[in-house]
Amino acid sequence: MNTLLKTSTLATAMLVATTGIAQADAMSDAMEFVNKYAVKVDTWDGPTTGPKALADQTIVVLTADLKNGGILGATNGVEEAAEQIGWTVRVLDGAGSISGRTSAMGQALALQPDGIILNGFDPTEQEQGMAAATEAGIPMVAWHVGSTIGPVDEVGIFANVTTDPMLVSEAAAKWAFADAGGEPGVVIFTDSTYQIAIDKADRMKEIIEESGGTILEYVDTPIAETSQRMPQLTTSLLQRYGAKWTHSLAINDLYFDFMGPSLAAAGIKGDGAPINVSAGDGSESSYQRIRSKQYQKVTVAEPLNLQGWQLVDEMNRALNGEEWSGYVSPLHVVTSDNVEFDGGPRNTFDPENGYKEAYLKIWKGS
Repeated sequence: MNTLLKTSTLATAMLVATTGIAQADAMSDAMEFVNKYAVKVDTWDGPTTGPKALADQTIVVLTADLKNGGILGATNGVEEAAEQIGWTVRVLDGAGSISGRTSAMGQALALQPDGIILNGFDPTEQEQGMAAATEAGIPMVAWHVGSTIGPVDEVGIFANVTTDPMLVSEAAAKWAFADAGGEPGVVIFTDSTYQIAIDKADRMKEIIEESGGTILEYVDTPIAETSQRMPQLTTSLLQRYGAKWTHSLAINDLYFDFMGPSLAAAGIKGDGAPINVSAGDGSESSYQRIRSKQYQKVTVAEPLNLQGWQLVDEMNRALNGEEWSGYVSPLHVVTSDNVEFDGGPRNTFDPENGYKEAYLKIWKGS
């Protein structure tokens, strides 16, 4: 009996030791992955050749909701780049509703532009309008119309511009896993209106569960209604899970724009748990929260202004009858330790890698 007890105790101790080593290795691997994307981006790895910019083009930019910082940032980039080559840009805001996006699509088609840029649209939702654009011979490029990078032939998209959304989700989830010492209790926020949002949220859920963390709740709430929903939702989640809720993972920074007051009312400090981590897009407000350590510690940012310039480049390639550039823009894990890196004039991830000069050289044929 004593021998069996000793053997059992020894086996348990060995198992605990092995598990501890394995968990430490998993956290080390997670941070190694994250740190690859936390360094300064200062080298241009995008296209260096392409067609000279066509003159006097009129482009309509359809935005799903300009209240979304990612969509706004990419749209600002389009306007800035188009101005450099003398293109006319008309921005139409879908204002966060299906009816608004459908109306904007109808207006875009009526304007008969040389090209259409879709920012944050779900292709399934606007399938009819996109088919009409294809039939009319209007080229379309897009930002975040889905998880596919590059051409989306089935809906007539010449190129979908995005970082790799699965890498973005992986970086966010692995940071939370390591930050929680391998034992995160996570609430995930997503919006099933958009397929890309579901794909990103599912990937984060998968990584947390594979790592041995706990998903407390998978919350599907419209991103366009965060200002109304998040304050009460935050309070309810705190009441439900208390200290078990160590980290929040969201598919966009906008969810965290409206959590702070509820967390503060519950007596939670700006750098306390639950710790908010966003898998995109690196909005101005997220940078402000991270810098001031107020209710967000991480955003996995995209180079929104750069992506706007890429959208113009891809549109120019489409108008010239060439293939898409093949370029996939870099992501950047932003924390309080590196929040000053690559901060452009709009206080977002804007790499100092010479992308503007590179694109202008292509467009001006120099």
